[in-house]
Amino acid sequence: MFARTSDPIVAVATAPGRGAVGIVRVSGPDLAPLIEALCARQLKPREATYLPFRDAAGAPIDHGLAIHFPAPHSFTGEDVLELQAHGGPVVLQLLVARCLEAADEIAGTGAAPRLRGLRVA
Repeated sequence: MFARTSDPIVAVATAPGRGAVGIVRVSGPDLAPLIEALCARQLKPREATYLPFRDAAGAPIDHGLAIHFPAPHSFTGEDVLELQAHGGPVVLQLLVARCLEAADEIAGTGAAPRLRGLRVA
């Protein structure tokens, strides 16, 4: 079944394989709760912030740069969260998995029901 084009998406935005830096992007409506879940704080718009990316228990998955591009001032016109982490495939897949996990947790609380459709692009 195809997702609606309005559903939020998460994807690795860099080429497959190893690299110094890898990027994971999330695009969709109302990403504030997801940003809080991954970064343990809100981010200043369009400002790169160095911080740990957190798992569900609050332990760091990796450290890197997070940038929030609020709608409509992003390249998709929606809220965009860009996570720039170490470029190994395992780290990037852990970040994608955490985004999906956090979206399910948030949607279950009713805080951001539109995150329920978060899918891997």
